[in-house]
Amino acid sequence: MTSPPVRPSDRLAGVPRPSVDVSAYLDLDHGLIDRTIFSDPVLYQQELRRVFAPSWLFLAHESQFGKPGDFFTTYMGEDPVIVAMGRDRRLRAFLNACRHRGMRVCRADAGATKAFTCSYHGWSYDTSGKLVNVPNQGDYPDHFEQDRWGLVEVARLDSYKGLVFATWDPDAPPLVEALGGMTWYMDAMLDRDPEGTEVVGGVHKWVLEGNWKLAAEQFASDWYHVNISHASALMVMSPTGKGPRTEIVQTPGRQYADPLGHGHGFPTHPKSRFDDRIVHAHYDYEALRERLGDARVEGPMTTGHATVFPNFSYLPVNGSIRVWHPKGPDRMEVWAWTLVDRSMPDEVKNAQRLYNLRTFGPTGIFEQDDGENWSECQATAHGFVSGSMTLNYQMGLGLESEDGVHPGTTGRLYTDGAARGLYARWRDLMNTPAWHEKDS
Repeated sequence: MTSPPVRPSDRLAGVPRPSVDVSAYLDLDHGLIDRTIFSDPVLYQQELRRVFAPSWLFLAHESQFGKPGDFFTTYMGEDPVIVAMGRDRRLRAFLNACRHRGMRVCRADAGATKAFTCSYHGWSYDTSGKLVNVPNQGDYPDHFEQDRWGLVEVARLDSYKGLVFATWDPDAPPLVEALGGMTWYMDAMLDRDPEGTEVVGGVHKWVLEGNWKLAAEQFASDWYHVNISHASALMVMSPTGKGPRTEIVQTPGRQYADPLGHGHGFPTHPKSRFDDRIVHAHYDYEALRERLGDARVEGPMTTGHATVFPNFSYLPVNGSIRVWHPKGPDRMEVWAWTLVDRSMPDEVKNAQRLYNLRTFGPTGIFEQDDGENWSECQATAHGFVSGSMTLNYQMGLGLESEDGVHPGTTGRLYTDGAARGLYARWRDLMNTPAWHEKDS
């Protein structure tokens, strides 16, 4: 008996889909964007194919896996995935979908196991993704090859200083190359401690009505909203209760725009550190200057904001790291962790965790403001006139330069530069056939 001519395990299933040239929606040379990109369901489906499928996406932190069998379930775009440590202590990631009928084989958020068993028909897979048990296997044809029906594994998985990323693209560049110049800025959060970092307190998850790009662009680029949207929070947190001093409100700073779509904005005022007092007192800033250099300690390590394209963001000063999981053009699911330095005493780690929850947890005094803004922006996105109007991204246009202090191209703190960079990368990927389309 002959084998089937098509091997589903060897390539993505599906038929070629028409694509939209998105160039008409963005005039980034003049800082203009058509609002349709935040609401069009056709563009959203193209994003899943051409932005999320080829990109390196954040999955988890290495500290979430301590022993063989530990696993964590998450998403890459809207694809459910399992990250698991195998018996060889190697981390792998797989599509969380049984090869028999496509049901999830793991419906727990995290835990430890020896195998993932589909509760529909009992197909079972070990932590390396291998299909190890098929009920009634004797009823399958002779050409059924069990070893070819394991879980679909990501094409590449790697980590950068504890952060685990993966991509479906077998031809993707190495992770460190994909991060580009952003690593210098990321190290202000990830390389403060010779022992590295870990996450504490689990994962907080909440759903917002809003397009994922609204959140990603804000964390890449938008210090502009801070003094307006967060005025009440800044007042509560100030020592006098009347708000921060003028020199803090009008803080100087820079914003880095990476050509690969990443962005990082940061104040450079020495007192721009709205972190917990216990955490602040813990740090030896002179030692940090020796380790990281003055520019990083006085810049990216302060109360900054950052996005690694497309949908991983972080806040260095309070250790908040998060993913904006897309759930359609009008909805996102936010997953957030608290990141701490491993050598911190337990009481300092706990202070960091609590501070993060108060400020950027699901009910945090800053986070609630942000979620309200994004939801309000999305609420009028489907009107005929309001949904297709041109949006202004011109702040700081033409003022970017290499300042000789911070690597790469930077602009003033108050600029849309990194947002324009994020959308330039988005445009390029949206207009480029991904690896799975090139043979179509």
